[in-house]
Amino acid sequence: MAKHIPVLLEEVIENLNIRDGLTYVDMTLGGAGHSAEILKRIPNGFLYGFDQDDFAINKARKKLEEFSNYKIIKDNFVNAKARLNEIGITEVDGILFDLGASSFQFDIPERGFSYKYDSDLDMRMNLENNLTAKIIINTYSEKEIADILFHYGEEKYSRRIAKNIVEIRKEKPINTTFELVEIIKRSLPFRELNKKGHPAKKTFQALRIAVNDELNILKKALEDAISLLAPKGRLAVISFHSLEDRICKQIFRKYSTVFVPEGVPIIVDEEPIITLINRKVIIAKSEELAKNNRSHSAKLRVIEKK
Repeated sequence: MAKHIPVLLEEVIENLNIRDGLTYVDMTLGGAGHSAEILKRIPNGFLYGFDQDDFAINKARKKLEEFSNYKIIKDNFVNAKARLNEIGITEVDGILFDLGASSFQFDIPERGFSYKYDSDLDMRMNLENNLTAKIIINTYSEKEIADILFHYGEEKYSRRIAKNIVEIRKEKPINTTFELVEIIKRSLPFRELNKKGHPAKKTFQALRIAVNDELNILKKALEDAISLLAPKGRLAVISFHSLEDRICKQIFRKYSTVFVPEGVPIIVDEEPIITLINRKVIIAKSEELAKNNRSHSAKLRVIEKK
């Protein structure tokens, strides 16, 4: 299994403006690479880490063995505000989201996230959930599958892929990642198959998002995170595709501007509740790009609560 390398680590640490004695939340604990660096800087502070994956939690505990000033909460980050409120935490000083599946989740064949391994079509981040990619592929209607591939994967051949999935499953269930990859390849024109990148990437992304309801969860979680921030607290979000980044940009714009109806003679006394720390996304430097392939699509946005 490849070593877990936290993406944009230096940029996250710098832009979160970490100060000792304060409270931080890692909404996507994963391999705890970011959390470990935060904890090094807050010996008198505290960190809460959220993850819904038992494998990730076990890895994080090993990574954080030298620290005692943290608590891991097994849950989806959409429930973070409620879970923190339950233990009396109503404000925090910094929050990090590192979105998407962790690199080690892709490296575990039986999780079904990767088109590189022949395994069961699963794709659940939380193995206690019922919905899997196999269920979607074998039971959803042709239109539902096409819509998922188009809206969540921006796959322009979504209808053709969905049509072929439905045709194949009439003969036998589609159970594995490689079975799905073959259907996708059969559905794409030759010029697409010759392009750089794997032909199944968009479809697998779309199914993963659908299985885990990632985009709807992200919208609520970001709104909750902003409300959790203490004054001068910062929120950093690393996204890996345009759908996530668009949601971040829209929500940050909503809270960093005050809407004034055009042509209405009013005095605005309302203040935006956040400030954008970076108006342009922060991307990986050339040194990181050379070492960590996952960093190529990473985009970092940071805001500060007023």
